[in-house]
Amino acid sequence: MGDKMECFKVLEPGLFTTIQDLGRFGYESQGVPTSGAMDEFAFRIANRLLENEENDACLEITLVGPTLEALTDTFVAVTGAEMQPMVNGIPRPMWSSFPVRKGDILSFSPIKSGLRSYLAVKGGFKGDYVMGSVSTYTRGKLGGIKGRRLEKGDILEKNPSPQVLLQTRKVREEYIPSYSSEEEVRVILGPQDDYFEEETIKVFLSSSYVISKDSDRMGYRLEGPFLKAKERYDIISDGLLPGAVQVPANGQPIVILKDAQTTGGYTKIATVISPDLSKIAQLKPGDRIRFRVITLEEAHRALEEIEKLIEKIKTSAKEIKYFTVRVDEETFDVSVEPF
Repeated sequence: MGDKMECFKVLEPGLFTTIQDLGRFGYESQGVPTSGAMDEFAFRIANRLLENEENDACLEITLVGPTLEALTDTFVAVTGAEMQPMVNGIPRPMWSSFPVRKGDILSFSPIKSGLRSYLAVKGGFKGDYVMGSVSTYTRGKLGGIKGRRLEKGDILEKNPSPQVLLQTRKVREEYIPSYSSEEEVRVILGPQDDYFEEETIKVFLSSSYVISKDSDRMGYRLEGPFLKAKERYDIISDGLLPGAVQVPANGQPIVILKDAQTTGGYTKIATVISPDLSKIAQLKPGDRIRFRVITLEEAHRALEEIEKLIEKIKTSAKEIKYFTVRVDEETFDVSVEPF
């Protein structure tokens, strides 16, 4: 779309805030990673709450939220890690959509649980469109705003959207994920599990691994029991996908994530199923991961279940009403949530 609309000015950028959609696909053969939202579940719900397209770009907020000044009247939604959004200092619920007006200041409380939140805007954020996606890949300086994280003074733009009065909604409590400091993730063994003795695979599946501080959007390095290969750890380089669990020569697994290189020459003991990558995205250094093996059929079922859940969340969301109240020349939005 040629049209664009300024929607926010960045007063404070937060720790690591980037523009992401669901990723750039079809360029792995040229060494370009998919990038995209780390927690696809939270990302998709944020867009659903605004009746956006599911792939519309959002802000991915890591650990510390930004402070933004609204440059137009619009609607936003916030999902993911628990960092309470506030409009002019007044809290708004997580996992909900709400209005912001021109001049409003949108900020976030310190994080309580999880690691990454998603801020969607009606119509979706604009970004540099590179190879079919606006996702920011900071190492390659692609997408987003000049391929980097947000900086103070940036002006964020959004795609135009019909100025309809949106029904503001909140996800029902029972569907809101809770984030803990230890997650069990489901894996399918392989493709190189035959490089490891049965005993080593048992150790891998019965241990709890700590996420090391050398972890980022490329991958999470894990610390825990040594995984010994039968003979060697290296293979002829082959394709890498988010979720692959590599074991290099130090015997400490690495979970490959969205910004990782597209090929690698280490053995891959297992692969995390795609729905559970959203769980991993909410873990931070010092948190723990355990692995549980499942079959391919069970993995397909897990994917079907998550799709059904996303549909259910959309159809069952509760309406929240916001009313505008004027007090001494100041305008406030007051919310009423049905029981």
